[in-house]
Amino acid sequence: MLCPVRNDVAAVLEHYPKIFFACHTRHRRDPGTRKLLSARQGSILDHLDGVEPTGLAELARHMGVTASTMSLSVDRLERRGFVRRQRDPRDGRRVALRLTAAGVRVKEAQSVLEPERVRGMLARLAPRERAAALRGLALLARAAQRYMASGPAKRLVGLRPRR
Repeated sequence: MLCPVRNDVAAVLEHYPKIFFACHTRHRRDPGTRKLLSARQGSILDHLDGVEPTGLAELARHMGVTASTMSLSVDRLERRGFVRRQRDPRDGRRVALRLTAAGVRVKEAQSVLEPERVRGMLARLAPRERAAALRGLALLARAAQRYMASGPAKRLVGLRPRR
């Protein structure tokens, strides 16, 4: 007989991708210029911060691409004014990336999920089902926050700001 936790994990692994696929944002749009960004560009912006630098090499590693591929993507974002790259003063070989004000604006204006798609999905549930689903999501979100704050989860995270 299978362990209940394994069955629970299997259930999350089965159901979450269906929700994500139905509701995820397909395109990013700069609220200032209204120009579209690719999903890859939006994902890169999601991994960067306006204050804490992230190394180009560690971002590439985290996203599963080579440093040269990431560099090309960052070049495009830099030309569009979303990312600023600087040499690390402590290690001139290291390239530090930060969001510009425009990059922060794009990142903050977007959600991983499209509100209209979520609204359409929720509309297909009866009121009691919707309430139960939302309670379940709130519980999972709380557990996710506690997990991310725990020691083991911190060791699993691929990107840590450099101190």
